Amino acid sequence: MNYPYSVADIASLKSIDFADWANSNLSGTISTQNLSSHLRALDHPFYLITDQNNPYSSNQGALSIPDHPSKLVAFCSSLKPEDLGEQSFKKTYGVNYALYGGSMANGISSEDFVIALGNSGFMGSFGAGGCLPARMEKAINIIKEALPDKPFSFNLLNSPFEPALEARTTELYLRFGIRTIEASAYLNLTSNLVWYRASGLSQFPDGSIKIANRIIAKVSRKEVASKFLQPADPRIVSQLVEDGKLNQDQARLSQLVPMADDITVEADSGGHTDNRPLVSILPAMIALRDVLQAKYNFHQPVRIGAAGGIATPASALAAFIMGAAYVVTGSVNQGCVESGASEHTRKLLAQMDVTDVAMAPASDMFEMGVKVQVLKRGTMFAMRAQKLFEIYQRYESIDEIPPLEKEKLESTIFKQNLNSIWEECIQFFSERDPKQIERALQKPKDKMALIFRWYLGLSSRWSMTGEKGREMDYQIWCGPSMGAFNDWVKGTYLENPENRKVVDVSLQILSGAAYLYRVRMLEAQGIYLAPDLQAFVPTAD
Repeated sequence: MNYPYSVADIASLKSIDFADWANSNLSGTISTQNLSSHLRALDHPFYLITDQNNPYSSNQGALSIPDHPSKLVAFCSSLKPEDLGEQSFKKTYGVNYALYGGSMANGISSEDFVIALGNSGFMGSFGAGGCLPARMEKAINIIKEALPDKPFSFNLLNSPFEPALEARTTELYLRFGIRTIEASAYLNLTSNLVWYRASGLSQFPDGSIKIANRIIAKVSRKEVASKFLQPADPRIVSQLVEDGKLNQDQARLSQLVPMADDITVEADSGGHTDNRPLVSILPAMIALRDVLQAKYNFHQPVRIGAAGGIATPASALAAFIMGAAYVVTGSVNQGCVESGASEHTRKLLAQMDVTDVAMAPASDMFEMGVKVQVLKRGTMFAMRAQKLFEIYQRYESIDEIPPLEKEKLESTIFKQNLNSIWEECIQFFSERDPKQIERALQKPKDKMALIFRWYLGLSSRWSMTGEKGREMDYQIWCGPSMGAFNDWVKGTYLENPENRKVVDVSLQILSGAAYLYRVRMLEAQGIYLAPDLQAFVPTAD
């Protein structure tokens, strides 16, 4: 339906009660505010009515009024934040909203972060990556006590250079009954991941499969996604049976379910990222899912969600419109008061623009050349980390580094003698993964890598703790979405980082997405609103 009147001159709009329209009482006050409130009343439908070429709006009434001179020009249904996304996602995890707070390593997505979301109908994932088992166990106890019957998740980060840590983390999750994990940075399935998934499989009396251990896999490559969209590798399963970690029933059932319940397509995010454009990779992942679902005919198809760049109503709506079952927030949460980031870091994040990011070598996959996306405004970490990687590529050992170059490293980056740093590495990895020290003692280049990783690892912790004197070395994982969020909330109460609370931010994003969907529905019917009504401005309750 096209209406030839372009509703750009908001001053000509009158706001009335729909019941008055049914009674031919069209008297009303010209009010942009009332029109805006009708559009923002997401739990009510929105009607645009004309009477003698005068437009009116309302949220109430019925659609059948025979022989009435007024007519309905445009309509959009109610759409609440909890209506967005797939219902099966909400049912599976016991949440009200198809949005969860993604994990940020070293506990940046903290206990407070997870608990706040879990208590408000969302799910949050604790950032266990980089944490020692004792730290993870503490978080498990705190979160399970606070959320005994509410949703939460823990991160399982792929650790190709520290397989022992991944194994200990998996054992911890199984021992404490952690029922949902977010698997991140995986390139291939590992025995630990398969063990976690398959050990939670059993059958109901009716023969259907009970999946106790849920996996949300965060990926950005189709070849990696395909491994999670299919049953576990039979060779890994057989080895786990031989090792006594799985029984025959669990092994059999592992071939009847996919490795993951959900796949989060990670686009241009903070931290580990391939900087993929969401508009390209998300549809491709959905198509891949459909092909493999047709092959295996799983009872519940793997859901495909979207992460990376989700920080505004427009980006969230775009993901849902493209078919995302749910969306995941990341960078924007680090700027919230519940995150594990320091006050100084949160202030830097609140000041950044979309272009204030850079790629830098990753601590956990340094030797492989894998990179993470970080904030570059207010810190020199990206430049200094890249310098370390260039030196690592150029030389085979610390001893090969020219004396002047070595002195420069010690004075500007490490601010400490490299020999003393090596002693700290020995102490650290003796608890975390002793085999790292053994390899380093046998291969000088591995020793150099551990020393350089000392800086890469501590730089993120300095950002969390607000280490004085190290501000220019802060490693702050961040994507351009943080800058987009800052642009969106400029001039509102959310511009102040002290007002950014993760539940409120999440609700504002979803409410805005629902609002924008209603605006787009009106546009599809030929109704064009003024610019100030096309945008969703967050307002405090």
